[in-house]
Amino acid sequence: MKKVLSITAVLLVAVLAMSLSACSTANEPVRSTEGSGTFYRVGISQLIQHGALDAATQGFKDALTEELGDKVIFDFQNAQGDPNTCASIANGFVASKVDLIMANATPALQAAATATAEIPVLGTSITEYGVALGIENFTGTVGGNVSGTSDLAPLDEQARMITELFPQAETVGLLYCSAEPNSLYQVTTVASHLTEAGLEARMYPFTDSNDLAGIAALAASEVQVLYVPTDNTVASNTGIIDNIFRPAGIPVVTGEKDTCAGCGVATLSIDYYDLGYTTGKMAARILRGEAEISSMPVEYAPNFTRMYNPEICEALSLTMPQDYTPITD
Repeated sequence: MKKVLSITAVLLVAVLAMSLSACSTANEPVRSTEGSGTFYRVGISQLIQHGALDAATQGFKDALTEELGDKVIFDFQNAQGDPNTCASIANGFVASKVDLIMANATPALQAAATATAEIPVLGTSITEYGVALGIENFTGTVGGNVSGTSDLAPLDEQARMITELFPQAETVGLLYCSAEPNSLYQVTTVASHLTEAGLEARMYPFTDSNDLAGIAALAASEVQVLYVPTDNTVASNTGIIDNIFRPAGIPVVTGEKDTCAGCGVATLSIDYYDLGYTTGKMAARILRGEAEISSMPVEYAPNFTRMYNPEICEALSLTMPQDYTPITD
């Protein structure tokens, strides 16, 4: 009898161990490494929440879901505007061995590129990869484990927009966050075109959202037109700019649609959803082994649209040319 009980006890322990093992793995996703398993895990690091970046993330997810269906699982992380948090997010993705990282905005890309040289990293909403990653004489292909898409609009055409819409303006302010290198690149380029056109271009750098209002107020007292680039800190604080420049009767020209919707009168803008969608298509090719990221050139937005903000234009008694499309959302 004791022998029978002993055998029974052993069997019960074995069954219990198998049950516990099954329970411990049932709640854990089966991660695919290099596309060999059940699904792909994709980490998304977004610098901050605002319309343009949100649209790019959604486009990325939609494209990748269309391509891979339920074989892709997203781990979305928002850094709340903090580059240090971007670094923590990227290191977390590396530790959990995701199959690919999508980095939305320059600080997210810089953090991901620093965190790993092995996991594919695709950037989006990046203005200039050479500036973002410190690559001299950038020719369009980053190499290594990094590629992505750029939101760079024709800066010469944005400068020309200012001179065409406001021919009486003599001084143009350029407001940007000094912590964003791609913002400096944009305003420097636009300033050179404005100077060539005979206008005075004044730079107004601010450190973060805490000193934005003070710098913006200074600019409003000194310029006839303001230009703001595709700057994430500006995009997250358009209300501050609008509350200063609209009452002052000073028009603001912006680098993209969502910033224009918040504080601008006109823009030459890309579609950020389309940009993210293109990035998602790139990710699908990488994950399926159809393309090698080291040889993938950065892709650029194919279309740009002249747009205007009807509400602010009406408040400033401005009439836009017929080839400008109204921003309705």
